Amino acid sequence: MKKILFLFGELNDDDLDWMIASGNLEKIAKGTELIREGEANNDLYILLEGQVIVSIAAFESHQDIAVLGSGEIFGEMSFVDNHLPSATVETLEEALVLSIPREQLATRLVQDIGFASRFYRAIALFLSSRLRTMLKEREHERDYLRLETMETQDLPPAFLENLPFAEVRYDWLLRRVKNLQAEMDQ
Repeated sequence: MKKILFLFGELNDDDLDWMIASGNLEKIAKGTELIREGEANNDLYILLEGQVIVSIAAFESHQDIAVLGSGEIFGEMSFVDNHLPSATVETLEEALVLSIPREQLATRLVQDIGFASRFYRAIALFLSSRLRTMLKEREHERDYLRLETMETQDLPPAFLENLPFAEVRYDWLLRRVKNLQAEMDQ
């Protein structure tokens, strides 16, 4: 299940407008490290197109732990707990991302309690579901975390109620961002 659906299932249209207006739409070249394990990260990322690989340092090498595609969010853990990133995120191909600066997001969360409530609820739902999925994956001794294989019965009922709205909002965001991108390219 894409992380963006958790977020967009909770946020309202004004919240999404703010994210687009405050974020930076960027085309990122293949092989670019967007987040480096142990180094400060200043953005929350929404992956709109492309794929990234998440890896961690393991015994003087890197161990790949997940491949994320369109509709995924990363950088949320460091944002929430204010710790250095615990993994490296690198593009596997050219990617289109919406990056939201940490400072602007933090300011919005302080100034708008409704937004803060919706945002943190979405993050909590996602992290809870990710932990449950990881525990299931461990039971089956798989190497990669495959969030898209999450079963519907594994999801919180409150999330399922908002899923249709989340999917429509995500499609709307993609169309809106592509229009902005087309304007930038002209």
